[in-house]
Amino acid sequence: MNGTAAAEPPPDCALCPRLVAFRNENRARFPAFHNGPVDSFGDPAAELLVVGLAPGLKGANRTGRPFTGDYAGNLLYPTLIRHGFARGEFRADPDDGLELRRAMVTNAVRCVPPQNKPTGPETRTCRRFLLGRIAALPRLRVIFLLGRIAHQSVLAALGARQKDYPFAHAATHDLDGLVLVDSYHCSRYNVNTGRLTPEMFDAAFRRAKAAL
Repeated sequence: MNGTAAAEPPPDCALCPRLVAFRNENRARFPAFHNGPVDSFGDPAAELLVVGLAPGLKGANRTGRPFTGDYAGNLLYPTLIRHGFARGEFRADPDDGLELRRAMVTNAVRCVPPQNKPTGPETRTCRRFLLGRIAALPRLRVIFLLGRIAHQSVLAALGARQKDYPFAHAATHDLDGLVLVDSYHCSRYNVNTGRLTPEMFDAAFRRAKAAL
């Protein structure tokens, strides 16, 4: 891994023209929102890294904290609290005082994309920050992957072949001592359709916890 790669993009990151244009549009529409790249959140001594897809328009893009204000955070953060990786109360507010312990949360793409769908080139461009984030966690042992795109992006960042580590809910992969655990993304759509239940999510997370 390239330890010199930046772990977080600059606030005025201009690498993806479509995302920059969307960011500028949202600054005009929602001037009180964060409207910029969303930095990772958590413990710099994290042993567990949770990787999602991208900020939601009125979620993390509004609050400036991953999975905060997004529906997915309502399942993710209570799970982290319940399993001892966070303390405090999650109130979907970046000022709620929530602290992560031995864990960090980030996204494969740091800026909100239109229709919540980053393009392939955008995901590849932002991968340098994902690689930097991974490299900047000296105690990292487990990566908990929310969804197929996060799974694919982390494998690409680590130089692993996709076919050797197929995505499946609750699947566990060992990459030379670094363990990857997959989960369906805890999005509103997946939960509401029953593709992912809270019990399924907890079971996948328990696999990640057990690997530590």
